[in-house]
Amino acid sequence: MSRKPFHFKQFDIYHDQCAFKVGTDGVLLGAWTDIEGASRALDIGTGSGLIAIMLAQRHLALHMDAVEIDEASFLQAQQNMQACRWSNRLQIFHQSLQDFAKDTTQQYDLIVSNPPYFNTGTTKQNQAKKNARHTATLPYQDLLKAVKKMLTNEGRFCLILPTIEGQIFQKQAEKYGLFCTQLVEVHPKHDKGVERLLMQFEQIEKPPIISRLVIQFEQRNDYTPAYIELTKDFYTIM
Repeated sequence: MSRKPFHFKQFDIYHDQCAFKVGTDGVLLGAWTDIEGASRALDIGTGSGLIAIMLAQRHLALHMDAVEIDEASFLQAQQNMQACRWSNRLQIFHQSLQDFAKDTTQQYDLIVSNPPYFNTGTTKQNQAKKNARHTATLPYQDLLKAVKKMLTNEGRFCLILPTIEGQIFQKQAEKYGLFCTQLVEVHPKHDKGVERLLMQFEQIEKPPIISRLVIQFEQRNDYTPAYIELTKDFYTIM
């Protein structure tokens, strides 16, 4: 497999050993997450380390921790983090989230995750890809329990999920005292339905601020002004 990295404006991401490659979901979450006032953040299931590195680029005083259960992804994320200019503020742990949350006493004012989202069914994918895509290794209940334990009282938890899974997650999150306060409905094109939900959760219940983001017009790579504005600090083509 090619060792060619994905080039961003200020860093490169090698992802040939990762269960899932650099994709739009991760870039969306890394670019959209509200980092204002955060001093310590955690990326759950960091994969290649993309989101953690993006947040470190956006906030030059942010200390960024990351946790990854898959060994190959952990090693590659570690290399990506060490190679970037913000390496002194990035730290990665090779553990399951369940073990990490049990062992740590650290509190975070920002937690992010691009979590697994298939709850049922079989797969012909390799085991690493299966673990990354399916909730068998990280059920939503375990994710929510960990976030609730590690999030500061005024902290924010941000994640991205497909539409149906995101709606289910919102209902489950309320049982843990986590309420959706920001919601972006993501459309791949103007004439397509909502395919992803960018969500921010807090421990204070209030009406969510709901908005809409369209990624591109009719032609491939003909991006909307809103998407360009969101990702211009990262994509080399913007």
